[in-house]
Amino acid sequence: MSDTSVQTPPQNGAAGSAVEIIYGLNDRPSFLQSLFAALQHLLAIFVSIITPPTIICGVLGLPIQMTSYIISMALVVSGIATFIQAKKFGPVGSGLLSIQGTSFTFLGTIIAIGMAVKGDGGSNEAALATIFGICFFGSFIEMVFSRFLKFLQKIITPLVSGIIVTMIGLSLVKVGFTDIAGGSAAVGTDAFGSWQNLGLAAIVLVTIIILNRSKNQWLRMGAIVIGLAVGYVVAAFMGRIDFTKLDGLSLVNVPIPFKYGFFKFRFDYFIPMALLYLITTVESIGDLTATSLVSNQPIEGKQYIKTISGGVLGDGVNSAIAALFNSFPNTTFSQNNGIIQLTGVASRYIGYFIAALLVIFGAFPIIGGIFSLIPSPVLGGATIIMFGTVAASGIKLIGTNVINRRGILIMAISFGLGLGVILVPDALGHFPPLAKTIFGSAITTGGLSAIFLNIILPRSYKEQKVHDDLRTDMT
Repeated sequence: MSDTSVQTPPQNGAAGSAVEIIYGLNDRPSFLQSLFAALQHLLAIFVSIITPPTIICGVLGLPIQMTSYIISMALVVSGIATFIQAKKFGPVGSGLLSIQGTSFTFLGTIIAIGMAVKGDGGSNEAALATIFGICFFGSFIEMVFSRFLKFLQKIITPLVSGIIVTMIGLSLVKVGFTDIAGGSAAVGTDAFGSWQNLGLAAIVLVTIIILNRSKNQWLRMGAIVIGLAVGYVVAAFMGRIDFTKLDGLSLVNVPIPFKYGFFKFRFDYFIPMALLYLITTVESIGDLTATSLVSNQPIEGKQYIKTISGGVLGDGVNSAIAALFNSFPNTTFSQNNGIIQLTGVASRYIGYFIAALLVIFGAFPIIGGIFSLIPSPVLGGATIIMFGTVAASGIKLIGTNVINRRGILIMAISFGLGLGVILVPDALGHFPPLAKTIFGSAITTGGLSAIFLNIILPRSYKEQKVHDDLRTDMT
């Protein structure tokens, strides 16, 4: 492929929305250009990859050795998954510069599974084996869905997706705010909600807000990374970080399948996990469509369907690989589409460089160890924005619809039931244990309500026409 700059013309389905591209999908930039572009992508995704495992391990109270290893595996698996998406192996992968990383969507359910196992007297290893087992078997849901995308889009509309994504964000706010106050380990102690904890979180929060509003694109891109770094340094000066805990870490982390035991399974948590894989399928369709658009690739027709199907199948396969190698479900990242537009580099070969960097960083446990020492208030100051952003993204997605009486009714019932079961959990006290576990989740109750109502509530002819026209315009 050429190493010279090219202007990629608009592709079928993207007419009128061409993006200025310096390097097209199959062009090969020079080594230095590729490395520089890869580092920019890495800056945008690094914190998002390591934050979910950091939160999960912190809430479950895992020791630093476990936490460091799991964070390292999150980076390694993200590298492998990104390579699969960019390279494309047969039907698996999109063949786009599509970056994969640990998904926030599964956070609440994963924490609930781990806490349930430990609440029943299970060990840390048993909790992880159960989490990874359910994540592994759930990944096949997404693989199957990837073969029926056209049918799936008729059921999981932007309204339904928006409701569920909003519920995910709102459900996670409690986790973020608990960290701001001092973390789950401090609950019930005098330290919980102390001025020191709130002050640390405020420093991080204010730093991120100021940098995010900066006119400097590099400061905006690195706002969360810099905010966490500032909080980390302040916490270190306050004596809140014990670096001696890093002494026992090994020099290199080697991926070991089933490191914490063979997979365990709990059906009561499989149903909410399956629903989340359905949701991440829809999210991935949107992310991959956006990547196709900014790469000047088709966003309709046979090639588009092939690309999207391969990307969603890759999502499922990569999540299965993640479970095998002691990490959490992966998904496509949307923030990298902004980097493609910013740099004008849509070459999928950049994905190879990103994948290599992720694996290299993940191989050294000191990286995971340093992040595992982040005090809860510092992490909470950043995650409260991330989780709020998830909820805001869901609201934005809902806003792509024409909200009429039918839409308002679906939203009202879904939000009412979803938030109700977490605000008043005792209302399910007479339910059987299995049903209580399934419907005790805001995501499951709210999401299933939205799907069910979207199917059974008929649209008028006028509403259906507006809906179809809107979908055409979005495409």
